[in-house]
Amino acid sequence: MKKTVMLKKNYEFKNVLKRGKCYRGKCINIVIQKNHRNINMLGIAVSKKAGNSVTRNRIKRLIRENYRQKEDIIKIGNNVIVLWNNKNNLEEKSFYKIKEDFDEIIKKSKLME
Repeated sequence: MKKTVMLKKNYEFKNVLKRGKCYRGKCINIVIQKNHRNINMLGIAVSKKAGNSVTRNRIKRLIRENYRQKEDIIKIGNNVIVLWNNKNNLEEKSFYKIKEDFDEIIKKSKLME
């Protein structure tokens, strides 16, 4: 089982957001950029408008778990940033809504092997 490598620094996020390609879904947006390495790096951003810290951390855990399940079929050598869409209600914060969105975006972006 692989360990997910996370993007943590502000300059890493800015670089991917500036130069990457954005794919929009109903509850998440994904920005993808090639990193020319043998690993994928994941970044997750959830705005304070989404709720308090408990809510934001729950959203991050759900996104991280969705990514972990798809990690084996995602092409290697990409920086992936998942952005939470703030326009969602509380009902849209379920695991399966995020999973549907994640699957659609991966197919759309041709990120699968």
